[in-house]
Amino acid sequence: MAAEVDREERRRRVWGTTLLRALVLVTTFLALVAFSMALAKVTLTPSPASEDLVRSNLSPGRSLRQYAENYTFLAACKQAGGNLLLGVPFGILLPILVPRRLRMLRMVLLTVTVMVVIELVQGALVPGRAFDIDDAILNTSGALLGYLLVGRRISHHYHLLAEGTTRAEAAPEPKPKRKLAPKSGPKSRTKSKLTSKPKRRPKPSSKSKATAVSKAKTKAKSKVKPKSKSRSRAATGRSPSGLVASGRALFGRLLTRDR
Repeated sequence: MAAEVDREERRRRVWGTTLLRALVLVTTFLALVAFSMALAKVTLTPSPASEDLVRSNLSPGRSLRQYAENYTFLAACKQAGGNLLLGVPFGILLPILVPRRLRMLRMVLLTVTVMVVIELVQGALVPGRAFDIDDAILNTSGALLGYLLVGRRISHHYHLLAEGTTRAEAAPEPKPKRKLAPKSGPKSRTKSKLTSKPKRRPKPSSKSKATAVSKAKTKAKSKVKPKSKSRSRAATGRSPSGLVASGRALFGRLLTRDR
């Protein structure tokens, strides 16, 4: 039962993570399409009023110097800031769609490619627009800024989620462990008898030896005590009356010998 519950929970997690991945990919793709449409509307719309003023720029930094010298501060910030903001969505959305390995480099290369293509289309087909290398540089810088601020963290979490789901799908399902019952039979009994070691008797310590010696001495004393009592009784048996009787007997024997 526990194994089946674990399998069901694992399947639910895998399905949940795959659905989340699909949702993130779909939203990212739709956001990128919407941004591409907005970018095309901003950059590829013709402006006939500026046909005589706009010229192509192939030297990096030329347009930026013009912004600083000929434009007001607000106009320069608007022009440069607009080009930076146009590249920020690339730095947020592209790292999710590209592989994890070298994603920053791939994101920069894709952004540069897209922006250079847009600038070429502007200069060749759109009236009132011209190719400007500084615009491509500002767009790429905006993409790199968006990646460093937001896109790196989002893409990192997404790719970790993707790797976790692929590993969970590739990993085999754990099999329930079977408990092995102990073998009961004559072989197991003989093995247990052979393996069982004989019990060793504890060695007598010095204290136990001392106690044994003291007990032996006390027993010897108890055996000797009755002899001393008998001797004392024999000694006490020789009272003065007994001595007198023995003296009389000796004296009688002497008299009979003299006769």
